[in-house]
Amino acid sequence: MLNSKQNLNGIGMTSQRTRERLIGRLRDQGIDSMAVLDVMRSTPRHIFLDEALSHRAYEDVALPIGHNQTISQPYVVARMTEAIHTNHQLDRVLEIGTGCGYQTAVLARLAKRVMTIERIRPLLDRARKNLRALELRNIEFKHGDGSAGWPERGPYDAIITTAAPQHVPEVLLEQLADGGRMVIPVGADEIQELRLIQRNQQEFKETLLDRVRFVPLLTGQLQQ
Repeated sequence: MLNSKQNLNGIGMTSQRTRERLIGRLRDQGIDSMAVLDVMRSTPRHIFLDEALSHRAYEDVALPIGHNQTISQPYVVARMTEAIHTNHQLDRVLEIGTGCGYQTAVLARLAKRVMTIERIRPLLDRARKNLRALELRNIEFKHGDGSAGWPERGPYDAIITTAAPQHVPEVLLEQLADGGRMVIPVGADEIQELRLIQRNQQEFKETLLDRVRFVPLLTGQLQQ
């Protein structure tokens, strides 16, 4: 069963020893937030994958989750999370692109409340199941068009987008609280720029974090 203790803890290639090797690689790549590393260590990435791929869960690679989507590379999850996680408490975080729920699980352990949007219904249903198994109860789910954000729940201390628009959506900037941070991949090609955007009243400061590859941010929603 998905929520069995053995499955959550992992065995063999999903064991704690294997996870520790991943944490070592993340440190080597420059992730130094102990809070983020501790959450990455304790989040069972293997439950977010099909059983046939679970033995690769703690490799530092993106893996397919169906519907032409992927679970993000652990380094990218850690990099994006570290960029929004400051010394201040994150009260409200918006995630655009729930996927299988892995990034959501990481965020939910660092924020008081996470609002997450997914346009593909089967992925959202799968994420709910995964996150229920982890007994994370500070998450609100929405099946909808993430490019419009979720203004009714904002403003947000942080916004993370796990799909790439060609340009930063103005509507998302408007939902960022004063002093808030947004991490978003931007670009039309396979390789995009991962940007950190910090809001100071009506000014927005952009910092290039990395070169990344994400699926495009699409509009609309899918039931199947």
